[in-house]
Amino acid sequence: MLEKIFGLSIAGTTVRTEIMAGVSTFLTMAYITVVNPAILSSEGTGMSFGAVFTATIIAAVIGTLIMGLWANWPVALAPGMGLNAFFTFGVIFGMGYSYQQALAAVFLAGIVFLILSLTPARKYLINSIPPSMKYGIGAGIGLFLAIIGFKNAGIVVDNPATLVGLGDLSSASALLASLGFIVMAVLDKRNVKGAVIFGILIVSVLAWLLGVSELSAVVSLPPSPEHAFSLDFSLIATSGFIGVAFAFLFVDFLDTAGTLTSVANLTGRVDADGTVKGIDKALLADSSATIIGALSGTSNTTSYIESGAGIKDGGRTGLTAVTVAGLFALCLFFAPLAQSIPGFATAPALVFVATYFLRNLKDINWDDVSDYAPAVLAAVMMPLTYSIAYGVAIGFIAYVVIKALSGRTEDLNAGSVLIALLSVLYFIAT
Repeated sequence: MLEKIFGLSIAGTTVRTEIMAGVSTFLTMAYITVVNPAILSSEGTGMSFGAVFTATIIAAVIGTLIMGLWANWPVALAPGMGLNAFFTFGVIFGMGYSYQQALAAVFLAGIVFLILSLTPARKYLINSIPPSMKYGIGAGIGLFLAIIGFKNAGIVVDNPATLVGLGDLSSASALLASLGFIVMAVLDKRNVKGAVIFGILIVSVLAWLLGVSELSAVVSLPPSPEHAFSLDFSLIATSGFIGVAFAFLFVDFLDTAGTLTSVANLTGRVDADGTVKGIDKALLADSSATIIGALSGTSNTTSYIESGAGIKDGGRTGLTAVTVAGLFALCLFFAPLAQSIPGFATAPALVFVATYFLRNLKDINWDDVSDYAPAVLAAVMMPLTYSIAYGVAIGFIAYVVIKALSGRTEDLNAGSVLIALLSVLYFIAT
């Protein structure tokens, strides 16, 4: 049965290899079951940790099953890092949206993504985004995650004179968070699977033993997904809402394009002419997962680059993804444990994941200022404005203007110009 569904022999793999690959992928991304609820349930959002915890797992399980059973790709999905931060700090806190309105914008982005995935437009849009802008936006998301992590750990605080300043490094939260980051980096360097989740658990256990935080319970029935189907489209006719949905769509699209093309290269799914085999089903699976996630009560669900851990261990088919989905489902019964993990334990995970995003900087074209200046501008503006959308918009406006005035109009395409124009309209509307 498994041979018929996944084509294991054709892919040159076995059931055991696929299952072990799924375990590797799960361990590298299990942190999202704690980090995503922690971000979305930040004080003031109106969302509860337990409900987001359940929604996170529902989105991860269903999205990953679609990717595995239908697309037959060894890729796992879950609510995306960066997108969840934009959802909370950019849309709810920054623009004053309710979480119901933010979920509606995510849902709309998923619908548009699904439509694009059914048409040739998806390939055109992927190819129309300049490489340097892709890398700059990726790095900017990393910087955005980093400043959120440092803030949650109490290492970076607000300062009326300099905007930001150094917090109390002798505090328990700062010391434990710093230890967590070191643990994650050392374990990762030693090729320990699940370095991030182990780092979170080590800091949490120390906090519980020292009395800095309290462990309430470990196992219980899954919390109710009380935010499910709570979409509010009351602002759908406003340009601001369209701008938010576009930002969700654009970042999700970039993330998915980068992840799936990387996975395709690793698994031999790229033909000699550069065509990615089976990309249509993978894109449809990813866009469907965002819709399911919004309905469940969480931010954009996207393909995870951490899937590379399982691929590195030999995962080649959807059986790897199905294994990951099964392990995520088991997490539903550990909500009390997840909720007992203090914020400063997940803070180093944000910073550590940020270091991975920042690797994008090395691939920017540093020989052409009209390439690297807009890319760096996009990256820097994200943490400084506390908004991914602002960074993307400012970066693309700068890209088009600098290219045009530099006489490099041959580098521009309709897609880039359209994004820049939409960005201008976005600023006018907001």
